[in-house]
Amino acid sequence: MRSLAFALALSLCTFFLHTDVSSAQGPLKVVGTGDGLEMLQEIGAGFVENRPDINLEIPPSIGSGGGIAAVSSGTERLGRVARPLKDSEVEYGLVYLPIAKIPSAIFTHPSTGIDALTSEELVKLYSGEIVNWSELGGADLRVRLVRREDADSTLQVLKSSMPGWADMEFSPRSKTALTTQEAISSAREVEGAIAFGPYSKPLEDGLSVLKIDGHHPTDPGYPSSVTLALIYKEGTLDEEMKAFIDYAQSGQAHTLISNYGGVPVGR
Repeated sequence: MRSLAFALALSLCTFFLHTDVSSAQGPLKVVGTGDGLEMLQEIGAGFVENRPDINLEIPPSIGSGGGIAAVSSGTERLGRVARPLKDSEVEYGLVYLPIAKIPSAIFTHPSTGIDALTSEELVKLYSGEIVNWSELGGADLRVRLVRREDADSTLQVLKSSMPGWADMEFSPRSKTALTTQEAISSAREVEGAIAFGPYSKPLEDGLSVLKIDGHHPTDPGYPSSVTLALIYKEGTLDEEMKAFIDYAQSGQAHTLISNYGGVPVGR
């Protein structure tokens, strides 16, 4: 009996000594905002090509707040956010690493017949003063407004930078999308729809990304952008996390960010 117990203990010891600690932790998930999701998934794909030994996942959006909560509680190791951390969140010991600036785009269903607006016209649309695209020289089609919740990072940037948005009251006829992907889907599927969210080149496929005051989101004169950042809890940085962070700040990742219409940040 003693020899059997000893053999079992020895087997368990050997198992734990040879088990990869990272696999015991489960996959490395980068959770949080939907802003820049496709771009970050592309960065993730490039990273996995270089490090196939690391099980990386870039799951759908749970919002910046969701990512902060998951990392703060220790549920996940890495998060992604599209807004600066609040003082109360910094007190959790979170480390904030910006990797890209992403322009805040205004986009419509192609049925509108519109490819450019002035910032004044944009305010009139979202406040409900303009209700038909024909008033702007577009199709005789009702304007379908898609907005985001008040805490959304893109909305906060638009309020702070887009002329007329700071004090604008949204039309009560607007629909609130809870995620970036929902806003994009609404604009793709609903005739007459207009929405906003982080810019990426895939938006140009099937949507009209509007020039505002003569500037496309990728132009230097375009006023609005959000900063996409990675977050982790101080003292938790392991080899897998460091490897992904290093790649996200590398020249390869910078090329991917630029290809998606973003502006790389960092080294």
